[in-house]
Amino acid sequence: MRNNQSHSAAWVNFTYLSFGVSLFLVAAGVFFMPVDIWIKGYLGMGVALLLQSAITLTKTMRDVHEADRLVNRIEDAKTERLLMDVQRPAD
Repeated sequence: MRNNQSHSAAWVNFTYLSFGVSLFLVAAGVFFMPVDIWIKGYLGMGVALLLQSAITLTKTMRDVHEADRLVNRIEDAKTERLLMDVQRPAD
């Protein structure tokens, strides 16, 4: 039993749009901040590293979840096979 639900085009477009808007707003905030250029650079690097870490964390969590689903499917198949062997009438 495989659950292949895909996201709607509206949801995918919304996620891209919200990411773009948030990235633009943070960049504009850092750019117009009344501080020295090196502080702006430091904040920009911090935002870039935070973004990279968030993407890595999300991918890792998805990979762990997918691996757990595979292990569960394998164990379910083994259990089903064992039950079929037990229920099979003796010849």
